[in-house]
Amino acid sequence: MEKILLNLPKLAKDKHKENKSFFDKLKKRPPKQLDYLMQELHEEEFKRTDCLQCANCCKTTGPLFTTRDIERISKSFRMKQQEFIQTYLRIDEDNDYVLKSVPCAFLGSDNICSIYDIRPKACREFPHTDRKKFHQISNLTLKNVSICPAAYNIVEEMKKRINN
Repeated sequence: MEKILLNLPKLAKDKHKENKSFFDKLKKRPPKQLDYLMQELHEEEFKRTDCLQCANCCKTTGPLFTTRDIERISKSFRMKQQEFIQTYLRIDEDNDYVLKSVPCAFLGSDNICSIYDIRPKACREFPHTDRKKFHQISNLTLKNVSICPAAYNIVEEMKKRINN
């Protein structure tokens, strides 16, 4: 996994132009069965990929925390919401709550999330490759292929299947 993660940013960068062009076409004319295809590719990939071997998303990027996430997690921690925010979060340039720093404070050295059952929505949905109306999140996907080996593999397989 270490070798894959070391090569992933370069692989994603090398494919960026090709992927951007592909997604631009996809936005204009998404195939009718795109959401079903993405669900299938997502499920196939995550039968092979063990996130606990990687956790690169938790190590390199911070999720957005919704109001509901903050309410749920702070309640679980028996903290006031403001205390949770001051301890773990900051407001980013888009005025969203995000982690103060990465790697995630809730990620253990064994790659296990200490708040897995109550983790933020963004974490539960990452890498968003099984999302409905997938063609609408191309910018997010272009970013995620450089972070997540599974997302990279899903996009590569998607291009093969759609271009054939």
